[in-house]
Amino acid sequence: MSSNLSSRPSGEVRNWSEDRLTARARAVWSGADFLPIARSFAGGAGAFIDRLDLRPGELVLDVACGTGNLAIPAARAVARVTGIDIASNLIAAARLEARDADVDVDFDIGDAEALPYADAQFDTTVTMFGVMFAYRPERATEELLRVTRRGGRIAMANWTPDGFIAKLLRAHTALVPPPPGVTSPLTWGEPETVRARFGARVDSLICSTRTIELSFPFPPAAVTELFATCYGPTVATLRATDLDGAVRLRGDLTQLFQQHNIATDGTTTVVGEYLDVLARVA
Repeated sequence: MSSNLSSRPSGEVRNWSEDRLTARARAVWSGADFLPIARSFAGGAGAFIDRLDLRPGELVLDVACGTGNLAIPAARAVARVTGIDIASNLIAAARLEARDADVDVDFDIGDAEALPYADAQFDTTVTMFGVMFAYRPERATEELLRVTRRGGRIAMANWTPDGFIAKLLRAHTALVPPPPGVTSPLTWGEPETVRARFGARVDSLICSTRTIELSFPFPPAAVTELFATCYGPTVATLRATDLDGAVRLRGDLTQLFQQHNIATDGTTTVVGEYLDVLARVA
């Protein structure tokens, strides 16, 4: 299931060198085993792919694919799927998940801001809670547009600024602010910002607000500890703050999971709001 980049169609391929922001992104997302968290919303990821009604043989790219939440159901739809992520450990997990699901996906290690693919290579490019975390959204936008063919689709799921995950992320940045000049990833959850970023490069753009459930088989305090070991931003924040900050973050996260928990059986289920984006490339 590994790909051979030398066999890609010829065309322009961006090759920005790895700088401090790219290295930071790689460190954050490589710092933990995201798989248990990805599984918490796998059902919603499958529904996202189902709505696209992929054709057999359609060339699909999943950018910032993580452990394969979109790539694997897309492959089940008999699309020809490639997934790429900046974190090698997440790609290793995605390959195992695809093997267990008995589907064929090409997984590559790479950066959403400098995709190693030819111009117009894919029919449909997807990303769920992935590209939104690229530190330079203008580069990521350009790459999504570049690798998608004219008339092809770009489908995104981006956390909104007012939803549960936004509150969770702000608990992190309250302790450890993002690098200077870096735009909040939550701007990808604003329809007007998405329209401005794609601009005249798309023929149509549909933005709709949806929700997705994240379900965990244990109580809120245990979910906090799961995030403390398995969610890259939480792991990175805990490493960067002092003991008081770590206690504060754990307390804030547990309070959020308690306040927003809709489960009543001792487990935890929270509802995240996201912006569903579907663009048609001009």
